[in-house]
Amino acid sequence: MKIVDSKSPITINQIGEMAEKMFGNLVKAVVDIEKEIMAVDAELHADEEALLLENDSKQKNLWGINLYPEFFGEEDFIEFDSMINLRPSQNNRSRSVEDIDLQKKIIQIVNKLVIK
Repeated sequence: MKIVDSKSPITINQIGEMAEKMFGNLVKAVVDIEKEIMAVDAELHADEEALLLENDSKQKNLWGINLYPEFFGEEDFIEFDSMINLRPSQNNRSRSVEDIDLQKKIIQIVNKLVIK
């Protein structure tokens, strides 16, 4: 597992290597929308979430996604699907990220942190 920030972005090739080692076609990630960082490369979103919480992130700012390196630069690159996204207290009642503005913010952060 590793934390990615704007000072040390991750390349799409690194994401691809992580995908091959773990799931074949995807990498799980958790994005902190406040700090604009993300944790990557774990079997469970919950593990990445725990890493970010240990590094002073706040639960309400953490959202789980999947990255599909073969679709880098396309709409299908980011999938909003994680058990950690089930948050009735934040009006998110599914595994997806239901708020379109929040999705846009996550996309913006990921696009800064994952480079060619």
